[in-house]
Amino acid sequence: MTPTLGTSCPSLPPEGAVSPWGGPAAKPASTLVTPALNFAPELLLKAQGVRVAFFDIDGVLTDGGLYMSEHGEPVKRFNTLDGLGLKLLQQAGITPAVITGRDSPALRARLQALGITHAHFGTEDKHPAAETTLKALGLDWSAVAAMGDDWPDLPVMRRAALSCAPPNAHGEVKAQADYITQAGGGQGAVRELCDLLLIASGRYAGLLQEYCR
Repeated sequence: MTPTLGTSCPSLPPEGAVSPWGGPAAKPASTLVTPALNFAPELLLKAQGVRVAFFDIDGVLTDGGLYMSEHGEPVKRFNTLDGLGLKLLQQAGITPAVITGRDSPALRARLQALGITHAHFGTEDKHPAAETTLKALGLDWSAVAAMGDDWPDLPVMRRAALSCAPPNAHGEVKAQADYITQAGGGQGAVRELCDLLLIASGRYAGLLQEYCR
């Protein structure tokens, strides 16, 4: 099931409208914005109790490609849409957490810039890492969403209340996912899950309105 687009800003005057005093009609100073995105009710129901979201890095927050520098260091490409989505989750009281099999100064710097403090690096056995984070937050698996793209992500995804995968994920991972995003890894897939969680939490419309003021 893919997110649907609705109509936004229904109270704006039609294009070319003329005011009673002549000339084009002015846009209202404060217009209530109607969100354009929506998701299937069954997905929103699964997402309603989520308080922490676990993300893989390669293939989820990046496109999965490994670009090597002349010094043999991996260079990763991140998406700014995903970055804002992760910040919005935190504003809504939902904790983003990362469990990744890799580690690098650049990756740590990116997560620090996003305010992500719950992160496990160089970890292939992801279930114990997730348990550690849940214990620190005082949460259980009923409050978990998880997004991954390959087999090491399956133990976390299979226990989560809501599991998601990008379309570039391995077939076995997509088979276990409750939701497969339209956007690919590193191309807005994480933002799509963030949007779903924000809508389910009831915070999406208010956060959107803040940006439209």
